[in-house]
Amino acid sequence: MDQNNFKTINKSGSGGFMNPDNIIAELGISSGMIVADFGCGAGYFTIPIAKIIKNSGKIYAIDVLSNALENISSKAKLYGLLNIETIRANIEVVGGTKIKDKSVDFVLLANVLFQCNDYDSVFGEAKRVLKNGGRIIVIDWIPKKVPLGPKFEHCLSEDNVKKLAIKNGLKFTKKIDAGDHHYGMMFITF
Repeated sequence: MDQNNFKTINKSGSGGFMNPDNIIAELGISSGMIVADFGCGAGYFTIPIAKIIKNSGKIYAIDVLSNALENISSKAKLYGLLNIETIRANIEVVGGTKIKDKSVDFVLLANVLFQCNDYDSVFGEAKRVLKNGGRIIVIDWIPKKVPLGPKFEHCLSEDNVKKLAIKNGLKFTKKIDAGDHHYGMMFITF
């Protein structure tokens, strides 16, 4: 499958609510980096990031659902990507991913927080695996009523996410354009 067809599938696969390729372009991810996609789902971010980091990098695709990980493994084979490691884990448990401490350049939390109960543990696990100066990217639903989005009361505001990140020892660095229905923010370990 050629790259242009992949981009079309990738955008439509996210429900058309956001464009993962545009978001990834803002992050500064490059060849050789190590990335962890917490709550990777169907791999809307995992697959394009794997292509960017090439075989000199690695991406951990982490999800609690086995079928999501099987889907990513199938896509990885289809695109000849050998740099994806799938991990079935609960990201709400510090140490749950079994990724080595301070070994990851970026942790991606895309459309995950609205599904979580223990935000401190999610940020704790993300911070644990990040190298010093590593970055956490949060992309989540703007709390508003959207017919196909999550319930309004499950969504966290940008301010609440920023407070949680700071409380967990992270520093806000910038906003990311994540489309009309999502917000995006980058935090750094220090």
